[in-house]
Amino acid sequence: MKTQTPDSQTTMDNDVMALARTAFQHARAGEATHLAWLVDSGLPVNLSNEKGDTLLMLASYLGQEGAARALLERGADPERTNDRGQTPLAGVAFKGNAAMARLLLDHGARVDGSGPDGKTALMFAAMFDQLEVLELLLARGASPEHKDAEGRTALDYARAMGARGTTARLAGQQ
Repeated sequence: MKTQTPDSQTTMDNDVMALARTAFQHARAGEATHLAWLVDSGLPVNLSNEKGDTLLMLASYLGQEGAARALLERGADPERTNDRGQTPLAGVAFKGNAAMARLLLDHGARVDGSGPDGKTALMFAAMFDQLEVLELLLARGASPEHKDAEGRTALDYARAMGARGTTARLAGQQ
């Protein structure tokens, strides 16, 4: 059995860190083929960075549909929150990317899923006046009555942020 010297351990640690950085670069750039190859070769599909953002969180948030699809097809967890308690679906709702929201929902993201603060994707869509995402979430069964940890609903957030389109849509449901 070969023993490792401190220098060889440092080299191996640096190599592992470089591989992780490369994977995150692929996720950000939407390089689905390279990312899939890394995961298929043994890289953890739910690898996260120092902020708790997974490869899927970054790919989703940045609108890299091919990369997100490759990760989801390999078992990436669409419910895994980052260190701020945000789910990939909440990040996508903030950005207003309905196609990505649909992809996440089709691969197991819970429409009313939330982090510890109780904020759902519907609340983020309402806050930032993302009407197309809000409509998709409602069509998929999101509850406008859902309250976060402080007792606020999506309509409360829409009103507080001055989001006219989502305020009108949600107020019309009451």
